[in-house]
Amino acid sequence: MATTRTDYKFLARYSEQAERYQDMVNEMTHLVEGLDDDDTLDEEERSLLSVAYKNVVGARRSSWRVVNARLSEVEDEKKTLVQTMKDTIETEIRKHCGEILDLLTKKGLTSKGDGNAKVFFLKMKGDYYRYMVEICSDEAERNQLTDKGAEAYGEALDIAKSTLASTSPIRLGLALNYSVFFYEIKNSPTEACELAQTAFDEAIAGLEELQDDGESYKDSTLIMQLLRDNLTLWKAEREEEKSTD
Repeated sequence: MATTRTDYKFLARYSEQAERYQDMVNEMTHLVEGLDDDDTLDEEERSLLSVAYKNVVGARRSSWRVVNARLSEVEDEKKTLVQTMKDTIETEIRKHCGEILDLLTKKGLTSKGDGNAKVFFLKMKGDYYRYMVEICSDEAERNQLTDKGAEAYGEALDIAKSTLASTSPIRLGLALNYSVFFYEIKNSPTEACELAQTAFDEAIAGLEELQDDGESYKDSTLIMQLLRDNLTLWKAEREEEKSTD
């Protein structure tokens, strides 16, 4: 019996509940690959695809950070073993990031649907380029990946400004991740703070109109808090750097 789109969604939901995220990736990949050329994902399907890859890649990003941070502490005779582990994790991260980026491109998801859909997928594209930059040691490759990430984030922000409310969780999530990209990847703290501050201020101005929408209000204010936390941290770090110059 052929598996339907509804079946793939059903299996993806249950895979999430069972914390079998690779299975979730597989089900959502099948769903996306079965889309017609003019079709795109609905809001629930976008969320399922995002959660699937976020968990599969996120677990490996966490592992990489631990191994990378402790590599210098390992005894010389054991460094090769730990380096091999780090290389394996990097290969896995590249593999999974490449898969989702290929999927987005093959099905043209970044150019279909309404503003919510386009911004969602362009943000996702920027995120997964950012994740690959984090582990990249080759300068030329790193610059290439950074440029692709910046292009995706920039296009997403242009669309978000023209189609989404300043309080939209998708627009705010984009501002959060794009500002992190500026701060951590581009080493541009001024741009990071300006983007985060602007997004926060514009959302504050429109927050009163959102109070009747409980779920969106909760999501938006949570991201706004993260923006404010980052701004506080980044400004403190910049002040500390100035004081030590």
